Formats: sequence, C-alpha cells, structure tokens
Amino acid sequence: MVSTPDALSIAREAGLDLVEVAANAEPPVARIMDFGKYRYEQDQKRKESRKKTSNVIIKEMKFRPKIDEHDYTTKMKHVERFLQEGSKVKLTIMFRGREMAHPELGRRILERVADQVQEFAVIESHPRQDGRNMTMVLNPIRKPQPRRAAKAPRPAAPTAAAATTEAAAPPEAATG
Repeated sequence: MVSTPDALSIAREAGLDLVEVAANAEPPVARIMDFGKYRYEQDQKRKESRKKTSNVIIKEMKFRPKIDEHDYTTKMKHVERFLQEGSKVKLTIMFRGREMAHPELGRRILERVADQVQEFAVIESHPRQDGRNMTMVLNPIRKPQPRRAAKAPRPAAPTAAAATTEAAAPPEAATG
C-alpha cells in the first residue's frame, strides 16, 4: 500500500497515469498505467468482439392453407436456400374468412415443411396461432454456405500452333 501523493509522484516519474481501478474497495485500488494505451486496447477488443458476432437474419415465407403443389415446391426451394445461407426462417400461414375454422390445415402444412427441411433446420418455435396467422420459426443447423461461387473459368481455346500439329498428324494414325 502506497499513499496517494507517493503513487502520483511515482506515476509522474515513470511518465504514466495513476488510474483508480476499484473505488468502492477498502482501501480504494489504483494502478499505474498508460491510460491512453489502455483505452485504445479496450476499443480494439470491443471492435474485435463486434466482428465475431453474427447478425441473425430472419427471412419470412408466407403460405395459404389452400396452396397449390407447384407454389408449395417453389416456396420450399426458397426456404431451403435461406436455411443453407444461415438465415432463420419464419413460416406464416395466413387464414382468411372460413379458413379460420380449420387451423389443422395450416398446422399440416407447417409440419410438412418441418419434415422436409429436418436435415437443414430444427424447429425453434412450434406452430402457434396468432389471430389470423399461424407461425413457426426454423433455425438452420449448419453454418452458412456462401452464395453461389463464381463459375470456374473455361479452358482456353486451342492455340493456332496446337491446331497445326493436329492437322499435320500422319493419316495412317487415324485409320480405323
């Protein structure tokens, strides 16, 4: 333990700062350090932790209880793509009028979707009726795959020199 004036003089001699670390402790705790460097390092740690966090994107796909098979397959392709990209998917079944009397139709569609994407996703929230809508959220299992990569470059066309050597090949080699 060092008195405050002594600690200040030691810090000044070293060209550093006296920083109070724990004011509520008995006695208060202080450290001798370069405060500007300390703040800079804290900012760098904060920036690094922000880089490591991933933004969760929730995509929504809306269905109707009387959806046609072709429309269903098209929407399912989108759902599978969203999940493979690493996004959560919120599935919504929208009911209108008399469709409200048959929530089992919507539940059947949501269960069918869940069965179809069980290798890509897990159900985060099970089907739940919210007024005229029934919703379910799917969470991707795998890490996101990058969107389609650029196509591989095509091999170059044969050069003129290669074409002349092929043409100059002896005819007896091509007999069959």
